[in-house]
Amino acid sequence: MSIKVENLCFSYGNREVLHDLNFEIPDGCLVNVLGPNGVGKSTLFRCILGLSQNYSGSVLVNGKDMKKLSIKERAREVSYIPQSHSPVYDYEVLDVVLMATGSDLKMLSNPGCAQRQRAYEALERIGIERFAHRQYTHISGGEQQLVLIARAIAQNAKTIVMDEPTSALDYGNTVRVLSCVRQLAREGLSIVQSTHNPDHAFLYSDKTLVLRNGKVDAYGDPRDVITSELISGLYDVEVEVNSLYGDRVRVCVPKHEI
Repeated sequence: MSIKVENLCFSYGNREVLHDLNFEIPDGCLVNVLGPNGVGKSTLFRCILGLSQNYSGSVLVNGKDMKKLSIKERAREVSYIPQSHSPVYDYEVLDVVLMATGSDLKMLSNPGCAQRQRAYEALERIGIERFAHRQYTHISGGEQQLVLIARAIAQNAKTIVMDEPTSALDYGNTVRVLSCVRQLAREGLSIVQSTHNPDHAFLYSDKTLVLRNGKVDAYGDPRDVITSELISGLYDVEVEVNSLYGDRVRVCVPKHEI
């Protein structure tokens, strides 16, 4: 199993955010996490990444306890794409991606041709190699998000965690990124990403994990998990789930717009 979470509980002071979470994510699986704002999706990701460690229960990534790993060791197991970030230094895009190869280097050593080639290939994989020598702070927010996805690929970790990776992307880039992410899962990587769009889960994910009130409300095939009743209850908006193209595609439609 790529990720195994057992009896996970996490609190901010006296406020419990996650309560007794249990689930497993197999190798080569793309999992979408659904849930309203404030339900604990980002907190769950921080626990998986080892960034927040004052939880009870256990989090194993590729069979390793994240609490017991150094930062460099964690970087070899899992990469992270945040929802947003504020770039400070005006590096070239290629250098931003190249930073992800650091877990392969010894202290004070310089990246070699192999690392630079890996970084460039990651940019090609996302289709943004044309940005390689542009300044990172001079490209748009959506383009910066694409660079972060390329950097996660270059990190060479077996597992990728994405916190709403398409929130800043236009429609075309959203489709390209999600298609690429799905292909990475087909090639054996395990990817867990949060989204507020159930249609993304229908189109791209292998499994859907639903969080509600700090607990796992449902987990499984999106066709089994995502129902009109579930989405209506999660987001307090009445929807219908409709099928298209002989049920090859399903979509959620808000009923008050029909």
